[in-house]
Amino acid sequence: MALKFPIYLDNNATTPLDPRVLEAMMPYLTTEFGNAASRSHAYGWKAEEAVEYAREQVAQLIGASDKEIVWTSGATESINLALKGVAEFYKDKGNHIITCRTEHKATLDTCKRLERQGCSITWLDVDKFGRVSAQQVREAITDKTILVSIMLANNEIGTVQPIAEIGAVCRDKGVLLHCDAVQGLGKIPFDVEAMKVDLVSMSGHKIYGPKGVGALYVRRKPRVRIAPSIDGGGHERGMRSGTLNVPAIVGMGKACELARTEMELEAARTLKLRQRLQTYLFDHLDHLELNGHPVNRLPGNLNISFSYVEGEALMMAIKNAAVSSGSACTSASLEPSYVLRACGVTEDLAHTSIRFGIGRFNTDEEIEYVGQYVVGQVSKLREMSPLYEMAKEGIDLSKIEWAAH
Repeated sequence: MALKFPIYLDNNATTPLDPRVLEAMMPYLTTEFGNAASRSHAYGWKAEEAVEYAREQVAQLIGASDKEIVWTSGATESINLALKGVAEFYKDKGNHIITCRTEHKATLDTCKRLERQGCSITWLDVDKFGRVSAQQVREAITDKTILVSIMLANNEIGTVQPIAEIGAVCRDKGVLLHCDAVQGLGKIPFDVEAMKVDLVSMSGHKIYGPKGVGALYVRRKPRVRIAPSIDGGGHERGMRSGTLNVPAIVGMGKACELARTEMELEAARTLKLRQRLQTYLFDHLDHLELNGHPVNRLPGNLNISFSYVEGEALMMAIKNAAVSSGSACTSASLEPSYVLRACGVTEDLAHTSIRFGIGRFNTDEEIEYVGQYVVGQVSKLREMSPLYEMAKEGIDLSKIEWAAH
């Protein structure tokens, strides 16, 4: 089968809609158009039934009860609801929140807003692989700490955090733990009981479901309370008012079901493709740096810095592959990745980083093509770089004052 260009390798930004998900959604986009809050006729009953079934599908993926799932418009809303909801509800208990510097912008910016409103925020540093430790969390907790927020897996570098260990610390200290599970959900095993998490943010479009729908897990035992951020008709047990997006909710439910039943095989397949691409690039190019943890990372995430290549020129040169230079939320920025900078990557190298996001529908042929294509384009760009020629000759560029410019 002929390759379709550009080859899509940005599955950390968003994923294509699985045809099986679309099939499940179609009735609710056409004939079954009822409002799930309409309790007086069959149209509403069918919509409500579909919503509740989808709630069960999401809950099963993370080992939760369906009554612990709250529908939202996406992960950003879920994160805002979790952090602001806890801060408001537990303000009499304390005002201290702990997070880390490589979290998604939705978490960082929400914490910054809460900080302006009087909360005290501890920003944990990460190691060179982008990880925080349970010991760091333990040492940061005070008698005013009400919440810790650490993501399951990083959206840029794929590093998986030790959530179970952090969860054990938080439970021991009586502090709530929120986990942004958006990137890891459906790709690696995640169980709310084993991890001891209290709130979990999720999104549909990262797991081959539709955009514009997400969910927040809110633990019932021991009971977690949050203040709502949207007031109205009291939908979702008062935690999130608003008419439910039934077709999207059905789609997210189906996407979670598929992820639960196919995760093991899919993870093995995408890991094999990632390793194949990584091996090819490192075998055929020198002066590369792998960003993120070499082992504890998402199976389909590959983030590499290409030394002696100008970042924007590299992105322009590999137009046949849809990849990114960072997260989708910050890809329009010319600033180097704050995630890579937090890991200690130099500004020059951070500017030359490429994120390859391998997913469900990528093939061996696509990976083979992209590997050869990237090697060819990087080699061409380096031929025009005097710095690369000097590096090949063994000259220490750090001692040359103008090397960085």
